[in-house]
Amino acid sequence: MAEDYQRPNPDELLARVQAEEQRQARGRLKIFLGYAAGVGKTYAMLEAAHQRKAEGIDLVVACVETHGRTETEAMLRGLQVVPRRQVEYRGITLPEMDVDAVLARRPQLALVDELAHTNAPGSRHPKRYQDVQELLAAGVDVYATLNIQHLESLNDVVAQITGVTVRETLPDRVIDETTEVELTDLPPDELLARLKEGKVYVPDQAARAIQKFFRPGNLTALRELAMRRAARRVDDQMRAYMQTRAIPGPWPAQDHLLVCVSSNPLAERLVRAARRLAKELDAEWTALYVELPGRARLQADREQVTRTLRLAEELGGKAITLPGHSVAPAALDYARKHNVTKLIVGKPIRPRWRELLRGSIVDQVIRESGPIDVHVISGISGTKPGAPLETSSWQPHRPWLRYAQSLLLVGAGTLLSTLVRPLFAPTNLVMIYLLTVVIAALYLGRGPSFLAAFLGVAAFDFFFVPPQFTLTVYDSEYLLTFAGLLIVSLVISDLAVRVREQAEAAQQREMQTAALYDLSRNLTAAMSLDEIVWLIINHVNRTFGREAVIFLSDGDSLTPRAFSPGFALNDDKRAVAAWAFKHGQPAGRDTDTLPAADARYLPLKTVQGVIGVLGVQPPDPHHHLMPEQRRLLEAFASQAALAIGRAQLADQAQQAQVLQATEKLQTALLNSISHDLRTPLVSITGALSNLQEDDIELDKASRRNLVENAREEAERLNRLVGNLLDMTRIEAGALRVARELCDVQDVIGSALDPLNERLRACPLTIDIPQDMPLVPMDFVLMTQVLVNLLDNALKYSPPGAPIEVKAYVAGSEAHIEIADRGLGIPPGDLERVFDKFYRVQQPSQVTGTGLGLSICKGMVEAHGGRIWANNREGGGALVTLALPLQIPDENEAAK
Repeated sequence: MAEDYQRPNPDELLARVQAEEQRQARGRLKIFLGYAAGVGKTYAMLEAAHQRKAEGIDLVVACVETHGRTETEAMLRGLQVVPRRQVEYRGITLPEMDVDAVLARRPQLALVDELAHTNAPGSRHPKRYQDVQELLAAGVDVYATLNIQHLESLNDVVAQITGVTVRETLPDRVIDETTEVELTDLPPDELLARLKEGKVYVPDQAARAIQKFFRPGNLTALRELAMRRAARRVDDQMRAYMQTRAIPGPWPAQDHLLVCVSSNPLAERLVRAARRLAKELDAEWTALYVELPGRARLQADREQVTRTLRLAEELGGKAITLPGHSVAPAALDYARKHNVTKLIVGKPIRPRWRELLRGSIVDQVIRESGPIDVHVISGISGTKPGAPLETSSWQPHRPWLRYAQSLLLVGAGTLLSTLVRPLFAPTNLVMIYLLTVVIAALYLGRGPSFLAAFLGVAAFDFFFVPPQFTLTVYDSEYLLTFAGLLIVSLVISDLAVRVREQAEAAQQREMQTAALYDLSRNLTAAMSLDEIVWLIINHVNRTFGREAVIFLSDGDSLTPRAFSPGFALNDDKRAVAAWAFKHGQPAGRDTDTLPAADARYLPLKTVQGVIGVLGVQPPDPHHHLMPEQRRLLEAFASQAALAIGRAQLADQAQQAQVLQATEKLQTALLNSISHDLRTPLVSITGALSNLQEDDIELDKASRRNLVENAREEAERLNRLVGNLLDMTRIEAGALRVARELCDVQDVIGSALDPLNERLRACPLTIDIPQDMPLVPMDFVLMTQVLVNLLDNALKYSPPGAPIEVKAYVAGSEAHIEIADRGLGIPPGDLERVFDKFYRVQQPSQVTGTGLGLSICKGMVEAHGGRIWANNREGGGALVTLALPLQIPDENEAAK
């Protein structure tokens, strides 16, 4: 058992090893942490840099702020400084770190001062720490400086301590991911002395700083925060060392924190508090927003919620949005399903009477939390009462016109009640006022419907309950009627509004689902890549009302494949798209990278990697996408990436099929050519060898047979090479037809001469009419066509079988037929006999490459004619070629 206890946890060990491998692929970050300006962070960083340089490390100064301090400027001597980039902003030149210059220099180590600095507008990243992350991703080690007050999770704590709200902050995950944190400490008294001596700020600035920020109490508190933060970092490293080496120690169960946020600005305070508590407990934490139907369409609320959830992600937590009808049940259900141990909620700050009427979410969470611990965080003092911290489903409609319409609706109900008053008892008129409340709830909203309920009760009492035209009631039974009317009206109003809001939210989700389904269906039916990219462009324009562009990768570069007419491409837009493609992260508008861009660029990711970028540009710079629209746009980008990837894979598969067919054709050609070349070469070589042998006595007849055999095989080889050259000319389009009027009888006679020896054993019949006209043709080419056709007929005919040659006129064409009495052509092969390297495999003794008929077809078609094959009745094959009697137009012939 002791040995098992000492064994390290394999899962934890694997996670540590993987994290270490990822860390080794990136640069290493060391932060010199201080509690205030002037404690010596920059000096300590430069001093460490000189030590590393003495060790032979290649380093540069990417950005160091000396603030006019002579000792700091002296430490810069001997270090290479990368010139800073000058940014023009509102007529002022601002120096900023040149990330591209540092990346081009590729040092081993870069020095970066003031990590939380906000870059000038127009820079690639809003914050300097994001520039540093890019350097780390490129494998460059970085030394950086940071003050404790710039951590986002401590922002409100520092504001309470010093009374100064720090605007330049960075997420805590930056310091959590550092390789090393070195605390630069200086007693507050010495720091104040340095401040008075002008070694931190100039005298005027120093006096103001001492009065507002550099007070002994403030500095002591900040110093403690910095020491605690550095100590926690050391503790994290120590525990990691213990876990990887199985050193025994207390390992309590891991806590999981859940913080419930709302659209109230105070939700950011909850997020920061959750981050601090999670860090102290070393626990995972999540920010949860329950989206109620009443809040789904309020733009201001959605923007605030988006900022709060984004802050949670920047601080290292997870951000979750869930739809629900009530906050407490949805939050507790999520907490139970995800093993949450502690729940953080905001202390209610709305009036007590509203909690009594509508209940308290905090009380409900505490009652139903069970074993889950609940932490209630108070709001900031001075906050206006009535602004609920927790999300509520009640939100009055602000347009006062609706309240006026509610008033008119109650007036119309009163008028109708007055008209029917003689026909009904007063208590029956209650239904008319209930109807007005329902109508107000369905069409005007919750606030106007509540007003209609109260006004309805008052109007009923004033106009129809004795004594009329007064609010006095003589019959106490009417008090029960009033109470029932008011309660039923309020309940019906609330239920009707909820149903309406839920229907609107469902309709909105249905529209988004329908848009995504429509895109998926159309992309599935699209085949070509061009069709797919234009479908995506059109759907983005129709769904979001925005111009779009799609860049696709072309090697290491991006090429715009399609874009909307209103999307004007320029170098800046191409640069932002290239950054999104290279890093695989969104860039441009409403992102952390180049947010000043007028378009948002989303990388198109597939399992093969990033294949392109989708850019979306609004028609008005003031139009921003809502959170649900951003999620829908990201879904669009995912579907687009899958469709484009599918089209590219289909193109690659088609190219692979073409290559496979080409390889088969090449194999067939090599097999055929190698056999048909080898046979005549072997025969010629054998004949010449026998003739060359001195010890072999040959008579004249034998010698004549050997020479004749060599000559025939040489002619056969010559025809083979000629066929190959002719086919190459035909496929390359280099075949030129020199037409002239020729006598068909002369062409047929010229074709018979090379075959006289073979034709002697076969009866030959030639049928040419006396009035056969002259036909425009290339005499040499057409002679070769007839030679190939006659040779083919001789090959596939048995010895002694007749061969017939016939010429005649058919309409505007001259036909020439070559017929034999061989075995014929299988019906399934009639269309294929003119293909390259195809032969009818019937008589086993027939040899050849299968190019003869293919060459005939190419030459006949070059004349503007046609050729086809049929089987004859009684056996045999019939090949017919048709040539036009008139010289065709060259354009038509080219077609």
